[in-house]
Amino acid sequence: MSGVPLRVLSWNVHGLKDDRAALVGLVRELAPDVLVVQEAPRRFGWRRKCATLAGECGLVVAAGGLPALGNLLLVGLRVAVSETRCLRYPLTPGRHMRGAVFARGRVRGASFTVSGSHLATDPAERPAQAMHWKTELNKLDGPLIVAADLNEGPGGGAWRTVEDGLLTTRDDDPTYPAAAPSRRIDGLFVSPGIEIERYEIISSDRARAASDHLPVLVDLALPSD
Repeated sequence: MSGVPLRVLSWNVHGLKDDRAALVGLVRELAPDVLVVQEAPRRFGWRRKCATLAGECGLVVAAGGLPALGNLLLVGLRVAVSETRCLRYPLTPGRHMRGAVFARGRVRGASFTVSGSHLATDPAERPAQAMHWKTELNKLDGPLIVAADLNEGPGGGAWRTVEDGLLTTRDDDPTYPAAAPSRRIDGLFVSPGIEIERYEIISSDRARAASDHLPVLVDLALPSD
């Protein structure tokens, strides 16, 4: 692998309602440097719950939780985090409030920014959220990693908005629902200059037991500073 290796896992954990032991065991087995979580704890006791999840997975909390409306970034100890930010999208009355999380990190002489989000299920609301997020992403310099449950596939307008100018796999392996996957609605994208060495939807029995979404695993090669 050329460049500095970084393993990233993105996963909608379904509010931790399913087989937690399966989830934690799989995360530990896959050993990501960065775990981008959707539907993480965001209500009463969210700090403790996020920290507990991180500890169980052998990771630490970088950013997110309630301030990012359930988007959470966990990192391994080889990742040094220097800056974090949470974003909330404008609320549509009567709808679920959503947002995004950002963290700037550094690993073995390579810097990067990672951002995660979970877009609306409502097709009328989703495009504006995608554009809001993309506007903020476009302000960032340097290598960029973007991961989300977009609630739509590659043909959708929100997916195309987020993907614009970024790289991802063209494989169409589905991620949802985990029990019988039929839709690819979870994606991970990187800026040009980052090499995607591996992009895999983890579809093991343990992954299916752990959540209603399958996780997205990527091995990246970051450019050195």
